[in-house]
Amino acid sequence: MNLYDLILLIGIFLLAAMFWRFRAISEAVKTQLDVYCERQQLQLISVARVKTRLGSYRGKLDFHSDFVFEFSGNGEDSCQGQVQMIGLKVQNIDTPAYRVE
Repeated sequence: MNLYDLILLIGIFLLAAMFWRFRAISEAVKTQLDVYCERQQLQLISVARVKTRLGSYRGKLDFHSDFVFEFSGNGEDSCQGQVQMIGLKVQNIDTPAYRVE
């Protein structure tokens, strides 16, 4: 095994670890939004990742992710909200005014 093979192997490992972390973050935001929508009596329609970047928070290096989600307050209309995550923790959930019946 030469240096090129070692660098290639490390690169593949890092890509797999990054993919694994992105999936964990996506599952965490879906779980948190399910709980949020249930508490607010909303219907969650969809969740999509908008942006992910690497940053530090309280001295730890982790991914900062922004998500957009669609929800309905009355079952007919749909609205878009935003979620900011750092790692697996929700930092902010922002929803516009919506109709409730």
